[in-house]
Amino acid sequence: MVRMEIPGRGAYTIEYLVLDMNGTLATDGRISGKVRDKISLLAKHLKVYILTADTMGDAQERIERFNAELVRLKAGDEAPQKERFIREIGAEKTIAVGNGYNDHLMVKEAALGIAVIGREGAARETIANADVVVNEMIDALDLILKPLRHRATLRK
Repeated sequence: MVRMEIPGRGAYTIEYLVLDMNGTLATDGRISGKVRDKISLLAKHLKVYILTADTMGDAQERIERFNAELVRLKAGDEAPQKERFIREIGAEKTIAVGNGYNDHLMVKEAALGIAVIGREGAARETIANADVVVNEMIDALDLILKPLRHRATLRK
């Protein structure tokens, strides 16, 4: 668990971190070592879920050394599936991170939604629904690991 003060909204007890796989966590199918290390740090305090339709069929292999649970979605119409997942685990206890159009509902639903632009870009709907927009996945993870950053960004 991580306690987060979100300016203008109050204190949240965060239990879950939900990450989109392709374009967010992985770029061109690869996950950087630095991202792996930061997720390992976060997994000591949060339950980490990685959501994917796994179109390449290799998602489990890519996250083998992660302390995270892979959640496979049905291909097609992933946005409502991701939103439903956030609701089921508890939106008020969840941070969601994504970049694609199919992430726009989950970042809106979560207590803290983060859009990652990254090398693959980000859908405008996801950017519009996010609480915070960052350039890279490493920046998103640092917002959680270093709470003064998100407070400065969200201060009203």
